[in-house]
Amino acid sequence: MAEKPLFIECQGERLLGILHPATAAADTGLLLVVGGPQYRVGSHRQFVLLARDLAAAGIPVLRFDYRGMGDSSGAARDFEAVGEDIAAAIDCFLSEVDGLQKIVLWGLCDAATANAFYALNDERIVGQIALNPWVRTLEGEAQAFIKHYYLNRVLSADFWRKVLRFEFNARGAMRDFANKLSQSRSGGGEDAKAGADKRPLPQRLRDAQLGYKGRTLLILSGQDLTAKEYENRVAEHTAWRQWLKASAVEVRRLEEADHTFSTARWRDQVATWSRDWIARQS
Repeated sequence: MAEKPLFIECQGERLLGILHPATAAADTGLLLVVGGPQYRVGSHRQFVLLARDLAAAGIPVLRFDYRGMGDSSGAARDFEAVGEDIAAAIDCFLSEVDGLQKIVLWGLCDAATANAFYALNDERIVGQIALNPWVRTLEGEAQAFIKHYYLNRVLSADFWRKVLRFEFNARGAMRDFANKLSQSRSGGGEDAKAGADKRPLPQRLRDAQLGYKGRTLLILSGQDLTAKEYENRVAEHTAWRQWLKASAVEVRRLEEADHTFSTARWRDQVATWSRDWIARQS
């Protein structure tokens, strides 16, 4: 079926959305929420291709720009302040698709975190697909960098080739390492707190994920410091580790993938996992 552009009213502003109708009647649809400073197409056209794939499989999809992004009006905002935009998009989605009753949220990076915050207060959300959730703090970023980047760097052939060719800046590298080590012990810093809720971001995401009553598909990239930082935070908390093993949570890992799943094979794998998981929620 033909894709349909929509204008979504939200707090006096107009959001642009693209509806991908399914080829058959469906009671569950997918809302694609955009993360970071990008619009509804997503990196590498990922959201366009994912939406078409799912729609062809019988799952209606709506992707949209929230206020201040892409072709939507209003002031720009970050993931901490998009709850009203998500609610407005869901209202529009349900009114446009006959028989639609249940919504699955899909989000990469800070959109996954925004979805977790939102889903707590909307019973229409029956599931979340969260890719590489964002829990960034200065401390957590430095710890992930030290644990994963430096070890891989020392073990790489490229590193030792630079050393043997006297192209390695040892003084600069040591200064950078010392800075990261200091940050990793900083206790979080001011960037750990954002928005009206002053709890550190990892704690707020943990409480949101543990408090959500629906089902979650968690997809993690193996070559991504954001995913590593998230896994580090989960590992620190017993209840969060147990949540990851609960029956309501399914974890998929793509060890060779980067943050945005930038190859066709990685992108297609994410689409397959998303499609199959949603089919089991209907």
